[in-house]
Amino acid sequence: MTLRLAPDPGLRRFADGRTLAGGSPFRILRLSAAGASLVDGWVAGEPVTAGATLAQRLVRAGMMHPRYDQARFRPEDVTLVLPVRDDHHRAPDSAIVVDDGSQPPVPGAAIRHETPRGPAAARNAGLRLVDTPLVAFLDADVSVEPGWLEPLLRHFEDPEVAAVAPRVRSVSGDTALARYECARSPLDLGEQPGLVQPGSRISYVPTAALVVRTDVLREVGGFDESLRFGEDVDLIWRLAQHHQVRYEPAATVHHRPRRTWMALIRQRYGYGTSAGPLAVRHGTAVAPARTSLWSAAAWALISTRRIGPALAVIGGSAALLARKLGKTGVPTTESLRLTALGTLGAGRCLADAIGRPWAPIAIPLLATTRSGRRVLTAVALRHLLDWARERPPLDPARWTLARIADDAAYGCGVLRGALKARTATPLLPVLSDVGGRSSVPTAGERS
Repeated sequence: MTLRLAPDPGLRRFADGRTLAGGSPFRILRLSAAGASLVDGWVAGEPVTAGATLAQRLVRAGMMHPRYDQARFRPEDVTLVLPVRDDHHRAPDSAIVVDDGSQPPVPGAAIRHETPRGPAAARNAGLRLVDTPLVAFLDADVSVEPGWLEPLLRHFEDPEVAAVAPRVRSVSGDTALARYECARSPLDLGEQPGLVQPGSRISYVPTAALVVRTDVLREVGGFDESLRFGEDVDLIWRLAQHHQVRYEPAATVHHRPRRTWMALIRQRYGYGTSAGPLAVRHGTAVAPARTSLWSAAAWALISTRRIGPALAVIGGSAALLARKLGKTGVPTTESLRLTALGTLGAGRCLADAIGRPWAPIAIPLLATTRSGRRVLTAVALRHLLDWARERPPLDPARWTLARIADDAAYGCGVLRGALKARTATPLLPVLSDVGGRSSVPTAGERS
């Protein structure tokens, strides 16, 4: 088994390679000369033959991604579990099909629940029959191609990896709904691989398609059957507390989109309702926005057209960051770049929060003032900016209307879930100072 490391696209190196900046959440790592030399070789494509501790640290930081040339596990070491309710397509003969109260019953199902008990209970029922080291969960509306498992199985060469998820893409179609889902499915987490953990670039993966170590899944108690929505996020976050969970888009599966716009709206609303129960279990991991106090203050000033004070706040933030990072070998120009990108990113993050989880509260409040209406206009315009950048196969008007409806449904679900769980955590942002973990964390580690 040979391990190589691929640098994350966002990784930057300074001070002759002894200072690394990047990862998710963003951080700074300081290396010894020997450590920098090892990283030079790995970036050039050399296998990891020494420095295993440093390699693992970079992988855990999201600065580099592992690439194994082969896998010890084979497809026959994986048992497929397919929970089904009223939507069955022929499954492989070796799969464990769990009929969760379908009408009529699914022929040949290994397990049948007479009444629907939810996807978590169905998956747990199938898990109890698994006798292979790995289990793969697939939703009934997910289709796979031969060979989809191989890129995922390689990650299990690392004993710390407990679960790996492929990319889930929506099946393209001729309707506006299918085109929208293809461009904006919440199951599609993009083309960049990464470590999965709360607060990072990839904070969750769906269990529409997921491969997990059977023994680890049993150790953590399987899926929480009390959750109708968000049971997959809850599982991933519990696994990530003590293990690695990885996203590997080199493997791709396909998901059928909703059949009607109303079905999509109901689905998004349901997703939103999970925020309350997840907040009870995982606290601020469900925070709707993560940004620095400096950036939040700057955008608050910009929203009220106090541009001078806003620029002063941004300048002060840049000066503090340059002084802090200068001690680690990061040049002033990079600190200025990070400040600019951080401020823009915070603006987008806050706009997303206003238009999505905060929408049921924010829209009525902001609509009553002139400055508030300007904010709402900017929030809506972000959809047009996305359209111009991504060029989805929809006209701008339908794209924008679909995005607004999508966001509003999710936001209503978040509010409902928070009220039902009696917690405000899904509505509260996480703010940090300029050196906090949510903005530019540092780790003065030497290897």
